[in-house]
Amino acid sequence: MVDDAVREKLLRLLGLGVRGRNAVVGVQQVRDAAQRGRLRLVVVALDASRHSLDKVVPLVDAKGVMRLDVPSAADLGAAVGRDSTAAVGVLDSDLARGIRALLAPGEASGAQKGRAADARLGGGIE
Repeated sequence: MVDDAVREKLLRLLGLGVRGRNAVVGVQQVRDAAQRGRLRLVVVALDASRHSLDKVVPLVDAKGVMRLDVPSAADLGAAVGRDSTAAVGVLDSDLARGIRALLAPGEASGAQKGRAADARLGGGIE
């Protein structure tokens, strides 16, 4: 189970990625990056609208991009300087590797490309 400190570290890494132009914010930018083959990892808010999720999830799964699910679009958005956002896409391989390393070794190796990580990131991973 992942504690709040790991969740906060993940959100801070996403914020740094966006500020360093190593990540993109929003459904359309994530879709564009996935279609261009630039996406290394995507973080999706589970409370986003079904319409938004339907635009992102099937595409990133088909492209074989690792997907992490977080419960709150407000928390995800706050981490990247927005009110809320449905998705954040990581473009940089090193940043994606660092985010995956935050997960427990068993959970990170259990996550497969094109599928959501076995764990959900929230107040704790369930």
